[in-house]
Amino acid sequence: MRFATISADGVNQAAVAAADTWVPLHHIDDSLRGDILVLIGSGLDTDRLAEIQATADQVQNKFRIPFSEATYGPPYRRPRMIWGIGLNYSEHAQDLDEGTPDQPASFIKGDHTVIGPGEDIVIPRASTRTTAEAELGLIIGKTARYVSEAEAMDHVFGVCAILDQTAEDILALNPRYLTRSKNFPTFFSYGPEVVTVDELPVDDLAHLSVQTVIDGSTIRKNVVANMTHSPASIIAFHSQMMPLLPGDIISTGTPGAGMLSPGVVAEAHIDGLLPLRNPVIAE
Repeated sequence: MRFATISADGVNQAAVAAADTWVPLHHIDDSLRGDILVLIGSGLDTDRLAEIQATADQVQNKFRIPFSEATYGPPYRRPRMIWGIGLNYSEHAQDLDEGTPDQPASFIKGDHTVIGPGEDIVIPRASTRTTAEAELGLIIGKTARYVSEAEAMDHVFGVCAILDQTAEDILALNPRYLTRSKNFPTFFSYGPEVVTVDELPVDDLAHLSVQTVIDGSTIRKNVVANMTHSPASIIAFHSQMMPLLPGDIISTGTPGAGMLSPGVVAEAHIDGLLPLRNPVIAE
């Protein structure tokens, strides 16, 4: 299944894909008014989600919004927790003259950093070298605590495209400035859709390609199989530390970063997902 938060009837509303259109969920179930977080937090089981899809497939055309005509927002603006994973591809670690950590090198981003498709990434006055990094995002669907790698993906609601921004010049001053360099406003874009794993065009996430694209040129491309720490191992690792709750987001690391300047467009391309695009401006 494919979900997005789009502008519908004057508000941001979660929608489910039916053919090449979006069906706002409040046309299916009036209790599902709001962004995708309402859907995730409702604890719907697989059978109920299947019913929602079946109903959406029968909704009249007048309630449908074509993909090409939709105005997308971020899936939701207020995730409880955003985890980022640094240096998870060895090639990107080499770009930064760093080694690949034996354990996931994680950091947290605040929800003030969140933007959605088409919104401006703002290069802050404090930085002279800001980059964007395409990443595969994992949306937690049910509480994960002390889970194994074998169990981990059962706790994922879906995946999404992410652009994770970094003030690299600040990070270069001291590796302990990671949180500072990652937490300027607009430094976390995600969307335009959240897709359940069974909907992807591959047998498992390992075969997904992730690309950082700047102004139409691919800066770096790699596949999830080349991550040092797989999505399942990242979930299992962090669940030993603290509970991962529905709606939490994990950004799993980038194959490479692209330099930003005012006027360019940053993009994240992931197999089977609509591309994520954001224009760039200076503060």
